Amino acid sequence: MTEREAMSEAEEFLKVARAARDAATVLAPMPRAPKDAALRAVADALEAATDEIVAANAVDVDRARESGTSEAMIDRLRLDAGRIAKIADAVREVADLPDPVGEVVRGSTLPNGLELRQVRVPLGVIGIIYEGRPNVTVDAAALCLKSGNGVLLRGSSSAYSSNSALVRVMQEALAATGVPSDAVQLVPGQTRESVKHLMRARGLVDVLIPRGGASLINSVVEESTVPVIETGVGNCHVYVDADADIDTALKILVNAKAQRPSVCNAAETLLVHAAIADEFVPRALTALKDAGVTVHGDERVRAYGADVVAATEEDFTSEYLSLDIAAAVVDSLDDAVAHIRRYGSAHTDAIVTRSQQAARRFVATVDSAAVAVNASTRFTDGGEFGFGAEIGISTQKLHARGPMGLPELTSTKWIYTGEGHVRA
Repeated sequence: MTEREAMSEAEEFLKVARAARDAATVLAPMPRAPKDAALRAVADALEAATDEIVAANAVDVDRARESGTSEAMIDRLRLDAGRIAKIADAVREVADLPDPVGEVVRGSTLPNGLELRQVRVPLGVIGIIYEGRPNVTVDAAALCLKSGNGVLLRGSSSAYSSNSALVRVMQEALAATGVPSDAVQLVPGQTRESVKHLMRARGLVDVLIPRGGASLINSVVEESTVPVIETGVGNCHVYVDADADIDTALKILVNAKAQRPSVCNAAETLLVHAAIADEFVPRALTALKDAGVTVHGDERVRAYGADVVAATEEDFTSEYLSLDIAAAVVDSLDDAVAHIRRYGSAHTDAIVTRSQQAARRFVATVDSAAVAVNASTRFTDGGEFGFGAEIGISTQKLHARGPMGLPELTSTKWIYTGEGHVRA
């Protein structure tokens, strides 16, 4: 890219970022009704433009196939009439959710008579940097609109034609409503520089949310001057305690690993208490093999099965997103917790046990966004928690942690009302 082209791209970014910020100012005080009406208009428009969107998506699919992209990744990229209908239905579901803006978080009347309230308000302008599936373009836009935020969308270059078409359809639908169409913007350009413009737009963008693999998230966290909410990376553990019910543990383990291995809340590591290993590990290896899972085990796990691959240090830090799992035998619950603290990603970790004391200690000492007791890690999800759609699953500690629904896309404002009060 020439210096002139880079300057042009930077100027184009500033233009759309400022437009999003102006639109967010208009959107923030809007009541629920016009936002819901706008979302339903977007859903209808997406379905009406199905042929246009599918044609744009075909350009991306053809380009991906020519570049040697795997069929699994192409399937994540592909849109058809059925998938677009589901995307539109998801937008309608967001419209049906409660509006968090204006909700009173807490309040009181102070001894001096001042009435004090803490209320939810939009964050402002949210930047979303994401990989893969173009449905995220619509999901993120819908959640940001409902919560009163402007949004700058930067999807992967592999889906640029699809994302361009989706944003164009949404903007055209919004133009016919009371919601400003500039509230939804696609970051211009497909180069690495276009991502940097977004990451360095402090003052125009209030928060960045990266959605994707570890390398993407780490890059955004390390290089951004805009505050970042980390999401998604899931090295989730299932710990089978000494007092676990074997059948229950097997059912949870296989579901957590194999029900949908390519998502962030799938289990990636199995830990087994030594006291139950002789009884549990052989059955676990058989159940995992039957489910098509390759086990990467430490020396103690390998003693139970010839098919077990020798685990490396990297295996215990890996988010496989595939039919692979790391496994180790530990001597105590505290050793299991130490392993999780060393190798885990603070996403979701589960214990299987009949001991209330063990469950309480595990819950108290595992420092993750979600902790499951006698349940699969696969339940860490906004929909499963009853929140509706989510923007991602936060693995950090500031502002939002765990599944991020509409309330997590707001901040708060303190309002106090007096009757001529002055401070002595």
